[in-house]
Amino acid sequence: MDHYDVVVAGGGIGGVSATIGAAKSGSKTLLVEKYGFLGGAATNANVLSFCGLYQRGGVSRPVAATGGASDLVLSEIEKLGVTTAPRQNPRTGHWLVYLEPESLKLALDRSLAAAGVEVLFHAKAVDAVTSAGRLNQIVLHCHEGRVDVTAGCFVDATGDAHVASLAGVPRKVGDGAGTLQPFSSPIRIGGLADGTVIDRDRLAAALADYNKSGANPTNRTGAGFFAPIPNSTDIWWMVIDYPADGATSAMLSAAERYARAAAQDYVAVLRNSQPACRNAFLVQTGPQVGIRESWHVDAEDRITEADLLAGRTRADGVARAAWPMEDHSVIGRPTFTPIGGDGFAHIPLGCLKAEGLSNLYLAGRTIGADPRAYSSIRVMGTAFATGFASGIAAAHSELSIDRLRPRIEELGGLI
Repeated sequence: MDHYDVVVAGGGIGGVSATIGAAKSGSKTLLVEKYGFLGGAATNANVLSFCGLYQRGGVSRPVAATGGASDLVLSEIEKLGVTTAPRQNPRTGHWLVYLEPESLKLALDRSLAAAGVEVLFHAKAVDAVTSAGRLNQIVLHCHEGRVDVTAGCFVDATGDAHVASLAGVPRKVGDGAGTLQPFSSPIRIGGLADGTVIDRDRLAAALADYNKSGANPTNRTGAGFFAPIPNSTDIWWMVIDYPADGATSAMLSAAERYARAAAQDYVAVLRNSQPACRNAFLVQTGPQVGIRESWHVDAEDRITEADLLAGRTRADGVARAAWPMEDHSVIGRPTFTPIGGDGFAHIPLGCLKAEGLSNLYLAGRTIGADPRAYSSIRVMGTAFATGFASGIAAAHSELSIDRLRPRIEELGGLI
């Protein structure tokens, strides 16, 4: 049986950041990931932007909302010749860092290698052993079969609270009433000339016409969201949403089938409605549909809508939430509610600790939050912050909050 100081389940941005935080704290650290690559939604669901690395607004320059792990990863991306300069949406004031997925995969590999993290791909937790209010062991299903792993502390960064659920932490679907943020399926489009400009009004009209009789009508109003993909002439198109009536394999299967068929149809609409896109073709969907929300588990604390509206800061804060509450409850019509105060709110340590298990921490979209606050904290930029804090907290579980906060800052995190 293998033993570690800290074991992190889930290789998305929250999990990557948690392992970096733990390893930089001197812990023997293992990251477990079910795919053969890291990156979570950015690389497995084609969500090709980091949202929440910076606060909204900023006239002359963006204001950072996270550091530590994000700084290391962005540096590794830059070393591969891919820019990470943030771009501001002139309509909303939001700052985004656009991604090229293959470069990101390699940059994440190198980031964890530089931090001294051990990574186990093609492995998924299938059981958990607890006693006396602690998680003692997780059982992994690996390519070769069963592998048992023990640790002093664990971090659940699976996005679906999978480890916490196995360990018996109570869980619920979505907001507790069964309502979930819809699935999404961003698509990558090639065959475009450099500098291609999309006539959005013309495209919106063409999509509306398609919706009258098309087999896979879009739930999005207008023409959706377009963004460039670095080091290419390809574009990233967010136009496919699908209602999430439950966090089940059957629901995901229906969403996957719809998204693949819709992607082909929508690219044909783009090609036929835009002379500049006559050679456009579908480069990629997925590998899987994007999951905005699924299962939630109980945490010791939770961040709330009121906290974000006030931009509340607090003495037990260990990370910043700066992305607006991006609510997709009305499918295809997202709303954005900005963070109040100085443009960010503190995420308290209790949000990163699973209820009832003293050594199980949470990172990314598994952390404690009410439904409205969840629509802010779920993004990858904030996952950098919560993951980094969770990893450091797991590595220093003996520290009081007034000693933990300086340690996070010492390692580069922003509080």
